[in-house]
Amino acid sequence: MNDAGSWRWPALLLLGAYHGINPGMGWLFAVALGMQERRRAVVAWSLVPITLGHALAIAVAITAAGVLGFVVSLGHLRLIAAAALFAFGGYRFIRHRHPKGGGMRVGFRDLTLWSFLMASAHGAGLMVLPVLFGLSSDEHSGHSAAGWSLPLASLAVGIHTAGYLAVTALVAAIIYEKIGLAVLRQAWVNMDLIWAGALVFTGLLTLVI
Repeated sequence: MNDAGSWRWPALLLLGAYHGINPGMGWLFAVALGMQERRRAVVAWSLVPITLGHALAIAVAITAAGVLGFVVSLGHLRLIAAAALFAFGGYRFIRHRHPKGGGMRVGFRDLTLWSFLMASAHGAGLMVLPVLFGLSSDEHSGHSAAGWSLPLASLAVGIHTAGYLAVTALVAAIIYEKIGLAVLRQAWVNMDLIWAGALVFTGLLTLVI
């Protein structure tokens, strides 16, 4: 790792933390389940499949981009990722309501799938790609290949997930123990709009870093 690229790993951690703040990424569901059952252990249990689903969504996005990187140039791959981010961000600006579930009785597999779909729908994996592009450039030291190695991709997913889990668990604990869900009704829309703006901003970053 060179000095110029040393910021990319903390960036992955901070992106995970940012994803963890978003109520639509999991902690809201975990807290709701805990309040329904009136047990904080349910909150902790819910975070396991929620985190797994989020990590899978990030891994799928990274894998798909990595495979494309072997058949298209890095420049074209950046354009594809930026276009996808702009599309997701624009969609979130226009429709910033979250899909409602049919019930609160969910198992481990159901919660993992829900988290995977929510993270994918929010474009969470796409937001990680600009950092991976930079790491890939460092790894290849100027070579034309755009795909990244399995160890690099795995480490990126792990670091991002660690940041996500730490913040998700912290926010869920604070909300469950101190605040409750009622005060979050107004803040929900605001966070979703911020998320849409972050997607568009990340799309811009994809084109310049």
